[in-house]
Amino acid sequence: MLADVSVEYYSKLERGNISGASDGVLHSIAGALQLDDAERAHLFDLARASHAPAVKPRRRTARSAAIRPGLQRALDAITAGPAFVRNGRMDILAVNRLGKAFYADVFAAPGLGNLARFSFLDPERSRIFYPEWEAAADVTVAILRTEAGRDPHNKDLQDLIGELSTRSDEFRTRWGAHNVRRHGTGEKTFHHTVVGDLTLAYEGLELTTEPDLSFLIYTAEPGSPSEERLRLLASWAASHEEETATTAGTDLSETNRTLG
Repeated sequence: MLADVSVEYYSKLERGNISGASDGVLHSIAGALQLDDAERAHLFDLARASHAPAVKPRRRTARSAAIRPGLQRALDAITAGPAFVRNGRMDILAVNRLGKAFYADVFAAPGLGNLARFSFLDPERSRIFYPEWEAAADVTVAILRTEAGRDPHNKDLQDLIGELSTRSDEFRTRWGAHNVRRHGTGEKTFHHTVVGDLTLAYEGLELTTEPDLSFLIYTAEPGSPSEERLRLLASWAASHEEETATTAGTDLSETNRTLG
């Protein structure tokens, strides 16, 4: 009644027969159901996908993995907090120095730089890193569900969802809930193995020229213990890089002497 559509027609939409629904009908239903912005956008994404002809799933890795030098420089210019660029599949495509140290466990196997794979296939470390793991897992799946509605023919995304559904009961249960979310702004708690507990605010920015990518920045409240711990993490990252470079240089010298 609130959406001004018949019960029969609404039942048809609930069964997935949405291809004939007009924008006006969708707006009415979204209003009646009090959908938020992410849910409303997802409804329209599903409608657009139903209108489109069948398309063979395509891979997007090559396009998404190319990060412009200017974008990397923008990341590197941020030194007070972790900053990174990710795609809708939750792959971390580029980071600043602090972001690399912050997400060190995510880049290790089995996460391999994918936040969703880390959350569900590395349960021991991810549950330490995310003290509020249940909420973090909900958000991760909701972001993937949003991306699946926006880009339903992304083969890489389909493969990831299939992998997680097969290997994780926690993921499979959440995927079936069909929740969606936009990652905008808020606050999160983390536990980093090097510096301990961190409470950080985050800002998610959409890139005008690359709308399928998100630019995220974490910051700590000035004067807080978390700010001090981020400085410690930055110091650790710098010393770790220096140690790695020294080790690499020593190994190269040894190799040169052997070859000589």
